Amino acid sequence: MNSVKGLLAASVISIQNSCFIYPACQNCFSRLILDSRRFNCLKCGCTGEAQDASYRYRLSLKIADTSDLFDITVFGSCLDPFFGVTAENLQRYIQDFNQLSGETNTEVSAGALVQAVETCFIGKRFIFGV
Repeated sequence: MNSVKGLLAASVISIQNSCFIYPACQNCFSRLILDSRRFNCLKCGCTGEAQDASYRYRLSLKIADTSDLFDITVFGSCLDPFFGVTAENLQRYIQDFNQLSGETNTEVSAGALVQAVETCFIGKRFIFGV
């Protein structure tokens, strides 16, 4: 599943999603369903305490090479160098920031993160393994 079939040099045209971090099942990497106390994986049935949920990056992009447009999604730790931290730590920083600042509207920090990601990726050229 992780084998690269080819390389594609392309520029990022846009970010397709505003949620770059998701709670992920440690067994199958599917999105977890979280409530205030527990998590549940609908795919493999894994359950646990909400505070023990792990997080992964998921960045959906529209990219273009010299002749075509593509929609791609980049998952996991390959994004750590671009964000400077693991998804787990970024999620923790966001939660800590919201708690310390007393921010009840999490859209404020999410909006700032979206702007930062757009600035870092849009218009830049990358080599994607596809």
